Amino acid sequence: MKYCGIDLHSNSSVVSVVDEEDHVVAEKRLPNDLEKIIGLIKPWQAELAGVVVESTFNWYWLVDGLKAAGFTVHLANTTAIKKYDGLKDSGDEADARYLAHLLRLGILPTGTILPPEHRAVRDLARKRMQLVRSRTTHILAVENITARQYGARITSNQVKQLTAEMVDEMPFPNDVGLAVKTNVAVIETLSAKIDLLEKRLLTDMKVRPGYALLTSAPGIGKVLATTRRQCTCQVTQHRTCASRH
Repeated sequence: MKYCGIDLHSNSSVVSVVDEEDHVVAEKRLPNDLEKIIGLIKPWQAELAGVVVESTFNWYWLVDGLKAAGFTVHLANTTAIKKYDGLKDSGDEADARYLAHLLRLGILPTGTILPPEHRAVRDLARKRMQLVRSRTTHILAVENITARQYGARITSNQVKQLTAEMVDEMPFPNDVGLAVKTNVAVIETLSAKIDLLEKRLLTDMKVRPGYALLTSAPGIGKVLATTRRQCTCQVTQHRTCASRH
């Protein structure tokens, strides 16, 4: 039996195939070209117990391509993988071998390979989260400025209600007022886009099975459930499963 690990990067990947004693039988750094990667591991396809791909930002094309070519693919949950203390070898080759090693031992932490048709909505939910984090940064900036000028912060809800005209009425020095108005303009733009994405997500989710079940769990609101909708486990187990999405 053979085991394959792929250390995936933005432009290239290191592909390692090992045997049952962790001896390397094939290993090469390749450009992120599906045909070349498949070409390297194809001779061992019948013997491969599986191919492990890192759950990086760009795994879709590789996992889908390998599955379409008939390989058994595992998506490694990299945040749950801890290397042995004192491990001497390091580098991309060692990382690829280690993924194969974990698969061989049967202790590989894996993530969910979401079907392609469901990924667009999940990615839209992630985009909303990114915009919310960015908006929070600007809200905190305004809170900090007011704390420096007045000795007390205004609340985040008050910041969200600010307009350029309202900032002009506040006793800020000209340059400080300009800085606050810049933050306010970004907050207004982000809020509009966040509202747009939330409406799109909620419209899509209402027709999907499992959404009502997730929203029935304490602590999961209508928007948060859009990032966890693909979980097929029981509600009492949703946190473990959802973390893989």
